[in-house]
Amino acid sequence: MSAQPQLPADFQTALASLRTARNRPELKLAEIPAPSRLAPYGVALGAEVMSDGEEIATGRFILLYDPNGSSLWEGTFRIITYIRAELEADIGNDALLGNVAWAWLVEALDDHGADHRAAGGTATRILSESYGTLAERPDAIDIELRASWTPTSPAMTAHLEAWSTMVCTFAGLPPVPDGVTLLPQRRKR
Repeated sequence: MSAQPQLPADFQTALASLRTARNRPELKLAEIPAPSRLAPYGVALGAEVMSDGEEIATGRFILLYDPNGSSLWEGTFRIITYIRAELEADIGNDALLGNVAWAWLVEALDDHGADHRAAGGTATRILSESYGTLAERPDAIDIELRASWTPTSPAMTAHLEAWSTMVCTFAGLPPVPDGVTLLPQRRKR
């Protein structure tokens, strides 16, 4: 996410604001290739939440910028996100899970003051059942949230922090109130 002189000023501002976002230590972010066909400028981050050496949630945060704007986006910027996490069966089978996943998005954006418009998305439950030589594997239920929204300014810190909170929520991590620092988890012996 290095700013380059040939990049438009608003996109440079957005990149700089992404660098100031604070995230929980369980969430690891890394820059990944951004899609090049959706907008003239873009940056993408991949995320994973690890617990005891195991990935418990994953996601992507993509920021697109088109200086000419887009009527579909209702602006010049668009954030596209993806989150996936495995759930326990009792939670994964809840018929209201999609509503809950969408509520987590709306709540995270509101709680972080991430002003936006034109939000949309889908929540999908995925049941994986194993057969044959894999029959001993337990069934797994995953939730996926694919969402996008248009930020109202080039200030992206609140948007990335809100999305990071969502990834950690999907991973089942407890919320961390402002001003509180979590102690490291104890290793199992």
